Amino acid sequence: MSMVTVSSLQRITAPKLADMLLASANKSSSDSTEVAIVDVRDDDHIGGHIKSSLHFPSTSLDATMPTLLRKLADKDVVVFHCALSQQRGPSAAIRYLREKEAASRAAAAAAAVQAAGKKDQQVYVLDRGFAGWQEVYGPDERLTEAYRKELWEDGY
Repeated sequence: MSMVTVSSLQRITAPKLADMLLASANKSSSDSTEVAIVDVRDDDHIGGHIKSSLHFPSTSLDATMPTLLRKLADKDVVVFHCALSQQRGPSAAIRYLREKEAASRAAAAAAAVQAAGKKDQQVYVLDRGFAGWQEVYGPDERLTEAYRKELWEDGY
């Protein structure tokens, strides 16, 4: 049984994530895959998104979790978020961590050989979600794509 809970999830601030993304973008292309951002917004996935984020709507996580586990397997840092990171983002992070833990137990011998010398993956939830992110980084094209300021002027 997994011990992952909402209270045990790590949070990351928008400025810290922005620094990580900018540092990653300045590395060679072979090293630039160390950070992954998973956007679990559903039909509210409008008005922009964090550059290079993966869109996995929360309503489809039952079907897409195996794909997500494979895509994120080699990442050092994974950050989940939704609009406010109060429900869907944390729930997706918990689900991911529990599924990852179960998969690791199922393949413990192979995982031990593969993981030798590799750091544990860090999983975070973005504080204040995309609503908080766009307040600071929405117009920054290095960090945000497809940003539409007019959709955010009245708040989320």
